[in-house]
Amino acid sequence: MFKPEIESLVPAQSFDRRDFVRTALGSAFAAAVMPVAASTIKTDFEGLTAGEVMIPSGDLSMPAYRAQPTGKTNLPVVLVISEIFGVHEHIADVCRRFAKLGYLAIAPELFVRQGDPTSFGTLQELMTNIISKVPDAQVMGDLDAAVKWAGANNGNAAKVGITGFCWGGRITWLYCAHSPTVKAGVAWYGRLVGDKTPTSPAHPLDLAGQLKAPVLGLYGGQDTGIPLDTVEKMKAALKQSSAPAAKASSFVIYPDAPHAFHADYRPSYRATEARDGWEKCLAWFRKQGVA
Repeated sequence: MFKPEIESLVPAQSFDRRDFVRTALGSAFAAAVMPVAASTIKTDFEGLTAGEVMIPSGDLSMPAYRAQPTGKTNLPVVLVISEIFGVHEHIADVCRRFAKLGYLAIAPELFVRQGDPTSFGTLQELMTNIISKVPDAQVMGDLDAAVKWAGANNGNAAKVGITGFCWGGRITWLYCAHSPTVKAGVAWYGRLVGDKTPTSPAHPLDLAGQLKAPVLGLYGGQDTGIPLDTVEKMKAALKQSSAPAAKASSFVIYPDAPHAFHADYRPSYRATEARDGWEKCLAWFRKQGVA
């Protein structure tokens, strides 16, 4: 069983965005999230092969953070999809948590064509310069490439799950509507509705009836950015669908939790809800045949 270790950090007030230096994928925090909280979890590398790999996707070699048990093959695969901050240390740590449990965990840097999301110091700069320019179709293709890579590199491409946080939670819903091979998804507080744009022509609510894999949604009752009425709309759409994966999908709402309650490096972290959500995520993957 995964047992997190709390990272020893310099007191939070000693960090600011001016201290940020770009390093290897997953080895530092994004500038926009500084300072990191003292609750930040650090999972060790013992027994793991972990670090950056390059995945062919179209005409691009896409960087990704990969973690797996050393020397093991035919591993169940989990795609770990970042928030808008890209594949920084928190996402790499989540990969190592999965690897400790026997998964091949892969976190692709899905913003690489548009720029380096870890280098922007404010959310507005990040949204304007990177996130708004990333097409959903591009992301779906890159995730397909990651699954293909996993199948050729110690992973079992017949046992694939996906989980994501915030921006990655929305992508989790979309990928479960896109991919015929993914077996299950766990979406942590991913947006369900939104304006339709050339880069984002459909949202999870629009695609509820197209789900090919069941999704577990983990959401906070105090999330000011994702009103609970949008969750209720999604529940209704799933219930009305004839798709088996839609009917098998489910939600867990944590009444007192805000947005990003799993993000242990941020003030929004809620340890009790995060631990419960993690256990439910693992149980969901077991139930759906990923593990």
